[in-house]
Parts: sequence; C-alpha cells; structure tokens
Amino acid sequence: MSFLEHLEELRQRLLKSVIALAAGFGVCWGFHEQIFHFMVQPLRTAYPGIKLVATSPTEALMLFMKMSFFAGIFLAAPFVLYQIWAFVAPGLYAHEKRYVVPFIVFGTLFFAAGAAFGHYWLFPLTFRFLGEFGGADVEYLPKISEYYTFYSWFLLGLGVVFQLPVVIFVLARIGLVTPGFLLRHFRWAVLAAFVLAAIITPTPDVVTQSLLALPMLGLYLLGVVVAWLFGKPRAKAEVSAPPAA
Repeated sequence: MSFLEHLEELRQRLLKSVIALAAGFGVCWGFHEQIFHFMVQPLRTAYPGIKLVATSPTEALMLFMKMSFFAGIFLAAPFVLYQIWAFVAPGLYAHEKRYVVPFIVFGTLFFAAGAAFGHYWLFPLTFRFLGEFGGADVEYLPKISEYYTFYSWFLLGLGVVFQLPVVIFVLARIGLVTPGFLLRHFRWAVLAAFVLAAIITPTPDVVTQSLLALPMLGLYLLGVVVAWLFGKPRAKAEVSAPPAA
C-alpha cells in the first residue's frame, strides 16, 4: 500500500476502535453504581467504613461517566487488540499472521490480570502504607475525582505493562528476540522497570514504585521463559556460493 493508503487504513482502524469504546461505555453506563462500588473496594479494604466526598454538584455525575468509559475500555479490549493486529498484519509474513488468536486471547487475559493485580493486591497495600503517615491526628476524606484519577491511571498502566510476555511471545515467534538476547539485556530491563514504575505510580515513595517494578521484572523473566519455549529463529535466505574460477 502507498503512504496515503496506510493513513486511510489507520483512520478506519481508529474509527472502529472508537465505536467499540463508545459501545462499551453505553453498556457499562447501565451498571455505573455497581462499577463505583467495585472501584472503591480497595480503598475500603484498607479503610473500612470510609466515605468519599464530592465538592461540586456535577462531580458525581462526571465520575460515573468517567468510570463507565474506563470499564468500557476493558470490555472493548479484545476488539481494539484485533484492530491493532489487523493494522500491523499486512507487514508480516503469511506464517506470522497465524499468531493473531494467541495475541488477542493472551493480550486480553494479561490486560485483565494486570488490572486484577492492582485492584486486589497492590492498591490495598499502597493505601495501608500511605495511611500510616496520617496517624490519629489526620482524618482521611478523599475526593471521588482524585481517587478515580489515582485508580484509573494506575490500573491502565498495569494493564499495559502486563502485555510484556505477550509482546515477547510474538517477537520470539517471528525470530526478533531470543532468550539469550533478553538475558543479556536484563540490567537494562531493571532500569526500565523502575523508570516506568516511577512514571506510572502517582506517588513519589520508593515502596510503591518497588511494589510495581518487581512484578514487572517477574513478567520480563516470564517473557524469557516464553521465548525459550516458543521462540524460533527467523529463516534466512541462503546465499549462493560464488562461481569457481
């Protein structure tokens, strides 16, 4: 395809993804109260009986709309992943296009696993750790909009980070990375993990960043195992020998 045809293909894929996200928002809006109670569960695990506050008349309405859209992202994730793959697939060999099913299935599963990891384990630990500094003299009354920003940004970052084994699987199957290559660059992976953790975590404390960076390194090592089990070298064209004199 020409450059303009690539742009048109990208526009169509983006449009379909936006429509899928809008449909996910419409479905989740019908369950916005249940979604709200689910999202504040980690906070209530660390602070039983806590209530969130709103400081403007429209804050609760805007929160429910944002949460419905956020939940719709997870609902539309398989379709959006397919659109990403469909845009990249024309640049791959025929045998490489067979990996669309594992890419979508495992990409969706790992995205949900990253969100579940943050919701059920990392968030409660983070809230308990940060709440210890207030003591008995400080009453914690979080705003619903601030809590949503903290929650959504953190969970989306975790969902993206948990795609690392899936990306390594695809790269290993087409022969772009090997287990030896990944192990040789492990020290750079450590640096990248802590830099990404510092970007994703909305708090500057080292404990929260380490709680996120260590699972990222575990995912990288899982990717090494995946590359060892499923990777294969890319076929190289044979070079004919020069004619004899």
